[in-house]
Amino acid sequence: MASEFLLELDDIEAGYGRAALVLRGLTVKVPPATIVCLVGPNGAGKSTVLKVASGMLTPRSGTIRVAGADVTRNTPQQMLGAGLSHVLQGHSVFKEMTVEENVRLGAFSVKDKAELSDRIDFVKSLFPVVAERWGALAGALSGGQQKQVEFARSLMVSPQVVLLDEPSMGLDPKATGTVFEQVVRMRDAGTAVLLVEQNARRALETADLGCVLDLGRVHISGPADELLRDPQLAELYLGGRPQPTSTS
Repeated sequence: MASEFLLELDDIEAGYGRAALVLRGLTVKVPPATIVCLVGPNGAGKSTVLKVASGMLTPRSGTIRVAGADVTRNTPQQMLGAGLSHVLQGHSVFKEMTVEENVRLGAFSVKDKAELSDRIDFVKSLFPVVAERWGALAGALSGGQQKQVEFARSLMVSPQVVLLDEPSMGLDPKATGTVFEQVVRMRDAGTAVLLVEQNARRALETADLGCVLDLGRVHISGPADELLRDPQLAELYLGGRPQPTSTS
């Protein structure tokens, strides 16, 4: 029976070595073509969720499913094959390589030349700066442009879900706005996104669904616009007043 969710993390407990658990019974579900954002204070376990989802950290208990299939014990390579692509925190482009070379690295497992050409055309159309700077050294691009190269690389394997860890880290406000616009474009092109972001208000403004993490559990979840308007949530996690209801 097909699942209505592309990615399901069900009752996950996880931690590092012999230290105390970071995730304590966490459940997060990502529907198709949806942006789900995880927000919360430092130490809440947001990045750990992505490490578990991508196979970098095996949970001590709980279940991970992709399109209904149990992938709980999969390695990172197997998770990639199952349809999960992970864009790590910080900048991970190879600066001494061209934009083209960086993007093609994401398709190392794609053997069919026609499919590869189609994927390149797709990411170039989705991220215009990638097409414009195709032959340029990645190190010559701005931080926001490099992040778009990382996004393009992550889509070269046609993932079902892209995991984004703090995509706005280190970026100025203008570049941050552009990056979040590109996240929406990924969603609109049919890719689901699980987003971790310290800029909670900006993330919820971008997302369809939000999950507020605290002490390794989902404290509250729901439509992102409703979370933005919750006064208690705004006070505790968003640093100010609730977002007014849109009149448009």
